[in-house]
Amino acid sequence: MPPLRLRRSGPAPRAAREDFVLVPDAPFPDAGAPRLFRAADGVALRAAFWKPAGALKGTVCLFQGRAEFIEKYGETVADLMARGFAVATFDFRGQGGSQRLLSNPFKGHVADFGDYRLDAEAFMREIVLPHCPPPYYALGHSMSAPVLVALALRQPQWFERMVLAGPMIGLPLARAEFFARGLATGLGRIGFSGSYIPSGADRVMALKPFEGNRLTSDAARYARSVALITKEPALALGSPTIGWVHAAFRAMTATALAGVPERLRTPTLAISAGRDRIVDPLASERFADRIRCGGKLRLAGARHEILMERDELRDLFWAAFDAFVPGRRELA
Repeated sequence: MPPLRLRRSGPAPRAAREDFVLVPDAPFPDAGAPRLFRAADGVALRAAFWKPAGALKGTVCLFQGRAEFIEKYGETVADLMARGFAVATFDFRGQGGSQRLLSNPFKGHVADFGDYRLDAEAFMREIVLPHCPPPYYALGHSMSAPVLVALALRQPQWFERMVLAGPMIGLPLARAEFFARGLATGLGRIGFSGSYIPSGADRVMALKPFEGNRLTSDAARYARSVALITKEPALALGSPTIGWVHAAFRAMTATALAGVPERLRTPTLAISAGRDRIVDPLASERFADRIRCGGKLRLAGARHEILMERDELRDLFWAAFDAFVPGRRELA
Protein backbone atom coordinates (compact mmCIF):
# COMPACT_ATOMS: atom_id res chain seq x y z
CA MET A 1 0.00 0.00 0.00
CA PRO A 2 1.50 3.39 -0.97
CA PRO A 3 1.86 6.13 1.63
CA LEU A 4 -1.40 7.98 2.25
CA ARG A 5 -1.70 11.46 0.78
CA LEU A 6 -3.05 14.34 2.80
CA ARG A 7 -6.04 16.26 1.53
CA ARG A 8 -6.00 20.03 1.60
CA SER A 9 -9.29 21.87 1.83
CA GLY A 10 -9.75 25.62 2.12
CA PRO A 11 -7.07 28.03 3.26
CA ALA A 12 -3.91 26.69 4.87
CA PRO A 13 -4.16 26.51 8.67
CA ARG A 14 -1.68 29.01 10.07
CA ALA A 15 -2.74 29.24 13.71
CA ALA A 16 -1.35 27.09 16.50
CA ARG A 17 -3.74 24.45 17.84
CA GLU A 18 -5.40 25.07 21.19
CA ASP A 19 -6.13 21.42 21.97
CA PHE A 20 -4.52 17.99 22.15
CA VAL A 21 -5.41 15.02 19.94
CA LEU A 22 -6.16 11.88 21.95
CA VAL A 23 -6.68 8.31 20.76
CA PRO A 24 -7.29 5.03 22.64
CA ASP A 25 -4.20 3.05 23.65
CA ALA A 26 -1.90 6.07 23.29
CA PRO A 27 -0.74 7.18 26.77
CA PHE A 28 -1.04 10.91 27.38
CA PRO A 29 -0.90 12.26 30.95
CA ASP A 30 -3.37 15.05 31.66
CA ALA A 31 -1.75 18.38 30.85
CA GLY A 32 -4.82 20.59 30.78
CA ALA A 33 -4.90 22.89 27.77
CA PRO A 34 -1.84 23.56 25.61
CA ARG A 35 0.18 26.67 26.39
CA LEU A 36 0.57 28.95 23.38
CA PHE A 37 3.59 31.23 23.14
CA ARG A 38 5.50 33.11 20.46
CA ALA A 39 9.07 33.03 19.23
CA ALA A 40 10.99 36.29 18.93
CA ASP A 41 9.88 36.66 15.30
CA GLY A 42 6.20 36.25 16.20
CA VAL A 43 5.60 32.63 15.17
CA ALA A 44 2.96 30.97 17.39
CA LEU A 45 4.01 27.72 19.05
CA ARG A 46 2.18 25.05 21.07
CA ALA A 47 3.62 23.73 24.35
CA ALA A 48 2.70 21.53 27.29
CA PHE A 49 4.17 20.85 30.70
CA TRP A 50 3.51 18.42 33.53
CA LYS A 51 4.40 18.84 37.21
CA PRO A 52 3.71 15.67 39.24
CA ALA A 53 2.97 16.04 42.93
CA GLY A 54 5.70 15.59 45.49
CA ALA A 55 9.42 16.27 45.54
CA LEU A 56 10.85 16.70 42.06
CA LYS A 57 14.31 16.13 40.64
CA GLY A 58 13.89 19.04 38.24
CA THR A 59 12.47 19.38 34.74
CA VAL A 60 13.29 17.44 31.59
CA CYS A 61 12.82 19.62 28.51
CA LEU A 62 11.84 17.36 25.62
CA PHE A 63 12.80 18.48 22.10
CA GLN A 64 11.32 16.62 19.14
CA GLY A 65 12.52 15.53 15.72
CA ARG A 66 11.23 16.53 12.31
CA ALA A 67 7.51 15.90 11.70
CA GLU A 68 6.85 15.03 15.35
CA PHE A 69 4.33 16.45 17.80
CA ILE A 70 3.57 16.58 21.51
CA GLU A 71 1.00 13.77 21.55
CA LYS A 72 3.50 11.26 20.13
CA TYR A 73 5.58 11.50 23.31
CA GLY A 74 2.88 10.74 25.89
CA GLU A 75 4.53 7.48 26.97
CA THR A 76 7.94 9.16 27.30
CA VAL A 77 6.38 11.93 29.40
CA ALA A 78 4.82 9.32 31.70
CA ASP A 79 8.18 7.52 32.01
CA LEU A 80 9.91 10.75 33.02
CA MET A 81 7.20 11.67 35.52
CA ALA A 82 7.52 8.23 37.10
CA ARG A 83 11.20 9.06 37.62
CA GLY A 84 10.28 12.16 39.58
CA PHE A 85 10.74 14.80 36.89
CA ALA A 86 8.51 17.56 35.69
CA VAL A 87 8.37 17.56 31.87
CA ALA A 88 8.00 20.35 29.33
CA THR A 89 7.83 20.06 25.56
CA PHE A 90 6.61 21.96 22.49
CA ASP A 91 6.10 21.64 18.74
CA PHE A 92 8.67 23.35 16.54
CA ARG A 93 7.39 25.87 14.00
CA GLY A 94 5.85 24.39 10.89
CA GLN A 95 4.95 21.04 12.45
CA GLY A 96 2.62 19.40 14.95
CA GLY A 97 0.21 21.87 16.50
CA SER A 98 2.39 24.94 16.00
CA GLN A 99 1.90 27.59 13.34
CA ARG A 100 2.45 26.47 9.75
CA LEU A 101 4.41 28.92 7.65
CA LEU A 102 3.74 28.11 3.98
CA SER A 103 0.51 28.15 1.97
CA ASN A 104 0.76 24.35 1.89
CA PRO A 105 0.63 23.43 5.61
CA PHE A 106 2.10 19.98 4.97
CA LYS A 107 5.48 21.39 4.02
CA GLY A 108 7.64 21.57 7.12
CA HIS A 109 9.96 24.37 6.08
CA VAL A 110 12.61 26.62 7.54
CA ALA A 111 15.28 28.53 5.67
CA ASP A 112 17.70 28.21 8.58
CA PHE A 113 17.88 26.06 11.72
CA GLY A 114 18.46 29.30 13.59
CA ASP A 115 14.66 29.62 13.40
CA TYR A 116 14.33 26.45 15.46
CA ARG A 117 16.78 27.92 17.96
CA LEU A 118 14.48 30.95 18.26
CA ASP A 119 11.67 28.51 19.07
CA ALA A 120 13.76 26.75 21.71
CA GLU A 121 14.89 30.02 23.31
CA ALA A 122 11.30 31.27 23.53
CA PHE A 123 10.21 27.92 24.97
CA MET A 124 12.78 28.22 27.73
CA ARG A 125 12.02 31.87 28.51
CA GLU A 126 8.22 31.77 28.20
CA ILE A 127 7.38 28.27 29.43
CA VAL A 128 10.20 26.51 31.28
CA LEU A 129 11.94 29.18 33.34
CA PRO A 130 8.73 30.82 34.68
CA HIS A 131 6.65 27.68 35.22
CA CYS A 132 8.86 24.61 35.71
CA PRO A 133 11.07 23.65 38.66
CA PRO A 134 14.86 23.66 38.25
CA PRO A 135 17.34 22.18 37.59
CA TYR A 136 16.76 21.67 33.87
CA TYR A 137 17.82 18.79 31.64
CA ALA A 138 17.44 18.48 27.86
CA LEU A 139 16.32 15.35 26.03
CA GLY A 140 16.43 15.81 22.27
CA HIS A 141 15.69 13.56 19.30
CA SER A 142 17.19 13.68 15.80
CA MET A 143 17.01 17.21 14.32
CA SER A 144 16.92 18.67 17.83
CA ALA A 145 20.60 17.79 18.28
CA PRO A 146 22.06 20.69 16.26
CA VAL A 147 19.45 23.01 17.78
CA LEU A 148 20.39 22.00 21.32
CA VAL A 149 24.12 22.23 20.69
CA ALA A 150 23.71 25.77 19.36
CA LEU A 151 21.43 26.64 22.29
CA ALA A 152 23.82 25.23 24.90
CA LEU A 153 26.72 27.20 23.43
CA ARG A 154 24.69 30.42 23.67
CA GLN A 155 23.05 29.68 27.03
CA PRO A 156 25.38 27.29 28.90
CA GLN A 157 23.63 27.98 32.21
CA TRP A 158 20.27 26.55 31.16
CA PHE A 159 20.84 22.78 31.13
CA GLU A 160 22.68 20.71 33.70
CA ARG A 161 22.96 17.85 31.21
CA MET A 162 21.75 16.88 27.74
CA VAL A 163 20.80 13.49 26.30
CA LEU A 164 20.62 13.22 22.50
CA ALA A 165 18.72 10.24 21.05
CA GLY A 166 19.44 9.36 17.42
CA PRO A 167 21.13 12.76 16.94
CA MET A 168 21.18 14.26 13.45
CA ILE A 169 24.87 15.08 13.05
CA GLY A 170 25.40 13.43 9.64
CA LEU A 171 23.70 11.22 7.06
CA PRO A 172 24.45 7.52 6.52
CA LEU A 173 25.99 7.70 3.02
CA ALA A 174 28.71 10.26 2.37
CA ARG A 175 28.21 10.20 -1.42
CA ALA A 176 24.45 10.63 -1.12
CA GLU A 177 24.98 13.47 1.36
CA PHE A 178 27.41 15.22 -1.00
CA PHE A 179 24.99 14.92 -3.94
CA ALA A 180 21.93 15.99 -1.94
CA ARG A 181 23.77 18.93 -0.40
CA GLY A 182 24.83 20.22 -3.83
CA LEU A 183 21.37 19.71 -5.30
CA ALA A 184 19.63 21.47 -2.40
CA THR A 185 22.07 24.38 -2.55
CA GLY A 186 21.67 24.83 -6.29
CA LEU A 187 17.88 24.58 -6.35
CA GLY A 188 17.57 26.87 -3.34
CA ARG A 189 19.62 29.56 -5.02
CA ILE A 190 17.35 29.65 -8.06
CA GLY A 191 14.15 30.12 -6.08
CA PHE A 192 12.96 26.61 -5.21
CA SER A 193 13.62 26.78 -1.46
CA GLY A 194 9.93 26.39 -0.58
CA SER A 195 9.36 23.53 -3.03
CA TYR A 196 9.35 19.88 -2.11
CA ILE A 197 12.53 17.91 -2.71
CA PRO A 198 12.50 15.97 -6.02
CA SER A 199 9.90 13.18 -5.77
CA GLY A 200 8.54 14.81 -2.58
CA ALA A 201 4.81 15.29 -2.04
CA ASP A 202 2.02 15.68 0.52
CA ARG A 203 2.20 11.98 1.38
CA VAL A 204 3.01 11.11 4.99
CA MET A 205 5.75 8.53 5.26
CA ALA A 206 4.79 7.88 8.90
CA LEU A 207 1.57 6.31 7.56
CA LYS A 208 3.38 3.68 5.52
CA PRO A 209 2.77 0.05 6.53
CA PHE A 210 4.79 -1.06 9.53
CA GLU A 211 6.67 -3.70 7.56
CA GLY A 212 9.91 -2.23 6.25
CA ASN A 213 9.60 1.11 8.07
CA ARG A 214 12.84 2.85 9.11
CA LEU A 215 11.60 4.30 12.40
CA THR A 216 10.95 1.51 14.91
CA SER A 217 10.76 -2.27 15.26
CA ASP A 218 7.83 -1.99 17.70
CA ALA A 219 4.54 -2.50 15.87
CA ALA A 220 2.30 -1.26 18.70
CA ARG A 221 4.15 2.02 19.19
CA TYR A 222 4.25 2.56 15.44
CA ALA A 223 0.49 2.02 15.33
CA ARG A 224 -0.04 4.72 17.98
CA SER A 225 1.60 7.34 15.78
CA VAL A 226 -0.45 6.17 12.81
CA ALA A 227 -3.65 6.40 14.88
CA LEU A 228 -2.89 9.97 15.97
CA ILE A 229 -2.19 11.17 12.43
CA THR A 230 -5.17 9.27 11.02
CA LYS A 231 -7.46 10.97 13.54
CA GLU A 232 -5.96 14.41 12.91
CA PRO A 233 -3.99 14.67 9.64
CA ALA A 234 -3.25 18.33 10.43
CA LEU A 235 -0.57 17.11 12.86
CA ALA A 236 1.39 15.53 10.02
CA LEU A 237 3.97 16.64 7.49
CA GLY A 238 4.74 15.50 3.99
CA SER A 239 8.21 15.49 2.47
CA PRO A 240 10.80 18.12 3.43
CA THR A 241 11.32 21.18 1.29
CA ILE A 242 14.52 21.93 -0.59
CA GLY A 243 15.12 24.82 1.79
CA TRP A 244 14.71 22.59 4.83
CA VAL A 245 17.23 20.08 3.48
CA HIS A 246 19.71 22.85 2.67
CA ALA A 247 19.26 24.27 6.19
CA ALA A 248 19.73 20.81 7.72
CA PHE A 249 23.03 20.29 5.91
CA ARG A 250 24.29 23.67 7.08
CA ALA A 251 23.23 22.87 10.66
CA MET A 252 24.95 19.48 10.65
CA THR A 253 28.14 21.01 9.25
CA ALA A 254 28.10 23.78 11.86
CA THR A 255 27.57 21.26 14.68
CA ALA A 256 30.53 19.10 13.68
CA LEU A 257 32.81 22.03 12.81
CA ALA A 258 36.27 22.03 14.36
CA GLY A 259 36.09 23.54 17.83
CA VAL A 260 32.30 23.31 18.27
CA PRO A 261 31.99 20.07 20.28
CA GLU A 262 35.15 21.03 22.14
CA ARG A 263 33.53 24.28 23.33
CA LEU A 264 30.43 22.57 24.68
CA ARG A 265 30.36 22.90 28.47
CA THR A 266 27.13 21.01 29.11
CA PRO A 267 27.77 17.30 29.83
CA THR A 268 26.16 15.47 26.91
CA LEU A 269 25.28 11.81 26.31
CA ALA A 270 24.77 10.78 22.67
CA ILE A 271 22.73 7.58 22.25
CA SER A 272 22.69 6.28 18.68
CA ALA A 273 20.66 3.53 17.02
CA GLY A 274 22.66 0.65 15.58
CA ARG A 275 20.20 0.11 12.71
CA ASP A 276 19.59 3.78 11.96
CA ARG A 277 19.00 4.38 8.24
CA ILE A 278 17.96 8.01 8.62
CA VAL A 279 20.98 9.54 10.35
CA ASP A 280 24.56 8.29 10.67
CA PRO A 281 25.32 6.80 14.11
CA LEU A 282 29.05 7.06 13.41
CA ALA A 283 28.74 10.83 12.98
CA SER A 284 27.13 11.19 16.41
CA GLU A 285 29.80 8.97 17.97
CA ARG A 286 32.60 11.03 16.43
CA PHE A 287 30.89 14.14 17.78
CA ALA A 288 30.61 12.62 21.27
CA ASP A 289 34.30 11.68 21.25
CA ARG A 290 35.17 15.38 20.93
CA ILE A 291 33.04 16.63 23.82
CA ARG A 292 35.00 17.43 26.96
CA CYS A 293 32.41 15.91 29.28
CA GLY A 294 29.86 13.29 28.33
CA GLY A 295 29.65 9.92 26.68
CA LYS A 296 28.19 7.81 23.91
CA LEU A 297 26.19 4.61 23.59
CA ARG A 298 25.02 2.65 20.56
CA LEU A 299 21.91 0.48 20.92
CA ALA A 300 22.42 -2.48 18.61
CA GLY A 301 19.19 -3.43 16.87
CA ALA A 302 17.47 -0.08 17.42
CA ARG A 303 16.06 1.94 14.55
CA HIS A 304 15.99 5.73 14.39
CA GLU A 305 13.22 6.49 16.90
CA ILE A 306 14.79 4.99 20.01
CA LEU A 307 12.04 6.23 22.35
CA MET A 308 9.43 4.49 20.16
CA GLU A 309 11.35 1.19 20.10
CA ARG A 310 10.42 -2.14 21.67
CA ASP A 311 10.67 -2.54 25.43
CA GLU A 312 14.07 -4.23 25.65
CA LEU A 313 15.70 -1.39 23.68
CA ARG A 314 13.87 1.33 25.58
CA ASP A 315 14.97 -0.32 28.83
CA LEU A 316 18.60 0.05 27.72
CA PHE A 317 17.99 3.69 26.86
CA TRP A 318 16.42 4.39 30.24
CA ALA A 319 19.22 2.60 32.08
CA ALA A 320 21.73 4.93 30.40
CA PHE A 321 19.52 7.94 31.03
CA ASP A 322 19.11 7.08 34.71
CA ALA A 323 22.87 6.73 35.13
CA PHE A 324 23.48 10.14 33.54
CA VAL A 325 20.50 12.19 34.77
CA PRO A 326 20.04 13.76 37.24
CA GLY A 327 23.51 15.17 37.50
CA ARG A 328 25.16 18.54 37.73
CA ARG A 329 27.33 20.50 35.35
CA GLU A 330 30.88 19.38 35.94
CA LEU A 331 32.64 22.13 34.00
CA ALA A 332 32.84 25.80 34.91
